[in-house]
Amino acid sequence: MLDDKYKDRSLVIHIVLAVIIILFIGRLAQLQLYEDYTGIAEDNAFYRKPIYAPRGLIYDRNGKLLVYNQPTYDLMVTMKELRDLSKAGTPIDTLELCGLLGMTYQQFCDRMAYIKDRRKNYGYSQLTPQRFMTQLSPEDYAMLQEHLRKFPGFTIQNRTLRNYNYPCGAHVLGSIGEVSKRQIERDSYYRLGDYAGSDGLELTYEKELRGENGEEILLRDSRGRIQGRYKDGEQDRMPIAGMDITTTLDVDLQMIAEELLQGKIGSIVAIEPATGEILAMASNPTWNPSLLVGRLRSEYYPILQNDSTKPFLNRATGGLYSPGSTFKTLQALVCLEQGGITPSTKFSCSGPNTKPIKCTHHHGSPVSLEEAIQESCNPFFWLTYKTTLERDGYGEGNEKFKANYRRWREDILSFGLGFKWTDSDVFGLKDGAIYRAETYDKIYGKRGWKSLTIRSNSIGQGEVLVTPIQLANAAAVIANNGYYVTPHLNKSDSLLDNRHEANVSRKHYDVVQEGMWRVCEYGTARHYKLPNLAVCGKTGTTDNSHGKPHSIFFGYAPRENPKIAIAVVIENAGFGSQFACPIAMLCIEQYLYREITQEALFNRMKNLVLNSAVKTY
Repeated sequence: MLDDKYKDRSLVIHIVLAVIIILFIGRLAQLQLYEDYTGIAEDNAFYRKPIYAPRGLIYDRNGKLLVYNQPTYDLMVTMKELRDLSKAGTPIDTLELCGLLGMTYQQFCDRMAYIKDRRKNYGYSQLTPQRFMTQLSPEDYAMLQEHLRKFPGFTIQNRTLRNYNYPCGAHVLGSIGEVSKRQIERDSYYRLGDYAGSDGLELTYEKELRGENGEEILLRDSRGRIQGRYKDGEQDRMPIAGMDITTTLDVDLQMIAEELLQGKIGSIVAIEPATGEILAMASNPTWNPSLLVGRLRSEYYPILQNDSTKPFLNRATGGLYSPGSTFKTLQALVCLEQGGITPSTKFSCSGPNTKPIKCTHHHGSPVSLEEAIQESCNPFFWLTYKTTLERDGYGEGNEKFKANYRRWREDILSFGLGFKWTDSDVFGLKDGAIYRAETYDKIYGKRGWKSLTIRSNSIGQGEVLVTPIQLANAAAVIANNGYYVTPHLNKSDSLLDNRHEANVSRKHYDVVQEGMWRVCEYGTARHYKLPNLAVCGKTGTTDNSHGKPHSIFFGYAPRENPKIAIAVVIENAGFGSQFACPIAMLCIEQYLYREITQEALFNRMKNLVLNSAVKTY
């Protein structure tokens, strides 16, 4: 019995040893037969030095150069060469190098520690040159080049940085930054230390703008030192320059728009109605795009990021606002289409005494549709909304009313509101909001809401939210008598086939256009009308829970054969007629006449500070 017991234990031990030996043999076989050491051997024998492709240039619609490249230089260090020098007893003079680079010895040591830390410096190799200092200026490079022979192991690598001819367009043009580990994993094109578009056009057209990097193959010796070019450069690859892009922007209009927004929080979007080409897209606060280039980027990026006024937010595409009275024009069109009113419909108005929605203006009564648009009569559009939604009564469980609301919502959405365009090249678009009937069911219960409950929608308040670019596009729909081409920024990529029809018949636009013309001739925008130019527009003043109302204007010009549709939103400013309207008129004048004749008005609007927290960068 005792012998059997020890016999079983011996068998187990033999089995374990056999398994270990089999695994060991298997691993040896894998290493000998299947592992590919070609890449490792090549890394030891060759250094593949990248030759960076010049990034594509960016122009405005008139051929003016907006973004170009300037030379810059990275100081590289190969750790193995430094280590070999130290072992040989001939280390470099680090203090002299620190003096040339304008850094302390501690900063030098910290940088070396970072380079060798594989957790922070993804893909580190002691044989491969590592970036010690990036984006040296031509002046720094010239000074350093004179002394570089004293510092074996350090080399210079050429590359380019973005530069700007105009101090505007930061949000729309975007910027470039160093690629992250995640970007490298997603796209095999990138290597550690490469740069790519971070936002704006630079990101949208990254693949077109970046081109294709080249490569120079250099030979190493057994100690990893560069000995020369492999096969005299026969297998080197030359870089392919990135594609140039001509944008739809008018840089003169863009600069005027940004000047007029100084000292204010808001945005301006201008579109060519017939083509959907974006002429200007300004958001403030903003910054000079040159501040996020090169070594300045690390200084200014955290400043901008921590600014309480949120400069990085592109309010033109991502700011959500109630459209206020500008929405009354769309309300009129949809309700005409659905038969809630006719062009001859009139409603009574008792001014500020009107209920449940009062009028903020004193005017005659009853009021027609054109007059209601001209005078911005709240009661007229509340009754228009109510009559349209209730035209079939309510029905069992409010179903007839809800069916009319759903149709109303779909027709409003057809003007390009409530969702972001998936066929646009504009970066950072947001959806906006026009509530579904099901959403109201959840809020109020299936029988708990009716026209009166959601009456604020009738005048562009309540649950109606739009972005400024959507508002400018809605103005383009009215200018085009019922369609829009998806707003876009690349002029060479025409989107004329991306034509979207609004759910409103052509015959209904004339009466609304007449009302918008009256706004600019006799109504709330009359004080800033342009001589010899018929402008159609609508002012808006929207309630705001965080201070003064927002000032809004949208419209287009000329009335016949429109060339520009525009939306202006100025936060916490007050009446639309006081601020957004004159700013819009100045932009229209600049674009159509290529100059501003109203210098006094321009200087007053430009120098007007409505928010002292807004900084100039």
